Amino acid sequence: MVDAAGLGYHVIEMGEAGPPTFFLHGGGPGCTAWTDFGPVAPLFAADRRCYLVDLLQYGKSEKCLISGPMFDFHAKTICDLLDALGVERADFVCNSWGGTIALNLAANFPDRVRSLVITGSMPVFYGPLAPLPEGSKRGRRARDRYFGGEGPTWQKMRDLMADLEWYDPDEIPDATVTMRYEQSIDPDEMELAARSDSPRGDWQDMTAELGRISCPVLFAWGMYDAFLTPDYPLMLARMIEHGQLYVMDKASHHLQEERPQHYHSVVAGFLGQEDR
Repeated sequence: MVDAAGLGYHVIEMGEAGPPTFFLHGGGPGCTAWTDFGPVAPLFAADRRCYLVDLLQYGKSEKCLISGPMFDFHAKTICDLLDALGVERADFVCNSWGGTIALNLAANFPDRVRSLVITGSMPVFYGPLAPLPEGSKRGRRARDRYFGGEGPTWQKMRDLMADLEWYDPDEIPDATVTMRYEQSIDPDEMELAARSDSPRGDWQDMTAELGRISCPVLFAWGMYDAFLTPDYPLMLARMIEHGQLYVMDKASHHLQEERPQHYHSVVAGFLGQEDR
């Protein structure tokens, strides 16, 4: 546990030396840094100092209530976490919810971010040619269905992952489903899910912020992402000064879990570029 200006972050540290690299997970029920990046983190830790962060309101981190713009709040508290860990500047490797936080961080605190890798994130609520699926609310509705009705179950968690996160449902490890399910029924997480007063803060459209990002950004996307098809990250890459796009075949929303070796080779190559 790390005290970041009075808020408690749970952080797993891996790797003895190398460039500091932070991993920020997605926002699905039961997600933590380890559930999202556990399969791929040891590959990065071979030559990087890795920090796997449970975002606030997730995992073992503090379940604080958030008011005001949500991504501004998270970006500021991640800066506080960097200060607490003595890290001036870092690379960020992110999935979904965590990627939107990192994009805000790069826009508003550019000196703290060397580069970003973003998978499955939704920083703006429109697409290049058509409205986003379910009015950009597919994730929120999936969360409501999971916690609604009879409440969370192991099978509902597996169904959510199969429908929205993995290209091949047969490859989903039972152990990951169990970790996600058990975390989702944590009493504090259940209490947050039951609140009707927006304890996660106010949603933000980050169109203006994307135009201010100057660091290199790789959008690593699944060909079959169930939330946002690859035309969406292509639009994002064109909104950022040094935006790039890689689309992975046979993958959906959790590339780093679905194909960890492939994901590592692509991301490590990007992070290690000399001509930045």
